[in-house]
Amino acid sequence: MIRRTSLKHERIARVLAREIKSGVVRRGTQLPGEVELAKRFSVSRNTVRAALAVLAEDELIATHTGKGSYVLFDGRPLDGRLGWTHALSEQGVETRMRTVRIELENDPALADRLGLPSSEVVVIERVRQLTDGTAISLERSRIPALESLRDLPERGLDNGSISVTLNRAGLYLDHCEQRLRGRPLTPVEAGHLARPHGTWFLHTTRTSWTSTDTFAEHADELLDPTHYELNLTYRS
Repeated sequence: MIRRTSLKHERIARVLAREIKSGVVRRGTQLPGEVELAKRFSVSRNTVRAALAVLAEDELIATHTGKGSYVLFDGRPLDGRLGWTHALSEQGVETRMRTVRIELENDPALADRLGLPSSEVVVIERVRQLTDGTAISLERSRIPALESLRDLPERGLDNGSISVTLNRAGLYLDHCEQRLRGRPLTPVEAGHLARPHGTWFLHTTRTSWTSTDTFAEHADELLDPTHYELNLTYRS
């Protein structure tokens, strides 16, 4: 009797199918993107696409082409799943990050709003600049003060990246909720960005969880509207 060896995409499809059927991936929740799945399973994006095709054929997922939202920088789309630095670099835009502060804080309002077990968070504030020194964003992130993250104020971010730091702590971003509005800069924010007090910036608020609904990050980002815009596309 000849035993057929499962192909990589079939093994991945079985793992994801188990997670969907067992409720690990909640009904109606969007699966992680191809890049994240490829990294998780250490395979190519083509292999991930083949696995997703199997799930679609088994009616465990549905795909919707041409539907979604993404941020543009100078009219060019950015895929922020791997972080803004990587996304901008892919478009040929070189930036550098200046860390304003990394501190342990208590944020009872955030804990109450999100139902967190602890109000203690690590706050990371950074300014993103173009190579000519122009500040284009102010980013303020709050991440859980896990034992492996409590020393960030002393040691700094892993590879200068919040995403890498979260991943090494076992927190992999899976789904998020994001809001966008415009508002004027406060005096402190204006000072960090070297702009006049009251200058209008885009303000995005994003809360991210892991696939098991563990809180991973709450981020406020102020984006220079002369460079950034939000694009929404819909197709029935």
